[in-house]
Amino acid sequence: MNYKSIAKTIIDLKDKDLELRQTLLENGQLGEGYNEEMEKLHNSNAAILSNIIDKIGYPTIDKVGKKANDAAWLVIQHSISQPELMRKALRLLKKEVDENKTSPIHLAYLSDRIAVFEGRYQLYGTQFDWDESGQLSPNPFEDIDKVNQRRKSIQLNTLEEQIEMMRKQAEIEHEVPPKNFAQRKSDFDKWRKKVGWIK
Repeated sequence: MNYKSIAKTIIDLKDKDLELRQTLLENGQLGEGYNEEMEKLHNSNAAILSNIIDKIGYPTIDKVGKKANDAAWLVIQHSISQPELMRKALRLLKKEVDENKTSPIHLAYLSDRIAVFEGRYQLYGTQFDWDESGQLSPNPFEDIDKVNQRRKSIQLNTLEEQIEMMRKQAEIEHEVPPKNFAQRKSDFDKWRKKVGWIK
């Protein structure tokens, strides 16, 4: 079954998200905590996508096309104040990947993102943040060789190559580390508790 109008809705959600991110980036408003305007948009997008998932299941390529499938994943990745939606999407995504209906890379990024919010080690090293020395680095993981094996199995580059790429990208976008690392970590933990990632 083809869901053209739903596909367009999902792509529009992603476009609004990226437009706002670009505006905030240009105004130097990214980097110091979770921007309120962005959180509001992410929550609004999450509510719309959650209703779509309730209607049609996970928006796979065969239902909505590749562009809308990629867009749905990005909206889910950014639904960070909605743990239940992200966990539900992860369960659905696992099933779709097992049936070769969607990208295992999407699953890797989403499972790592949830792991970081829940305070667990990531398996693929896809999630990055500023470290205490002011470098953009992967969030905690255990064994780099195993991480690289997993990355290779889904056609991702090595973690070492990804670190270099992420740091270059941050330079290009003039992203800067937080002024107060300890404060940022404390704010992050308070936010995780508030939205329900941790108790």
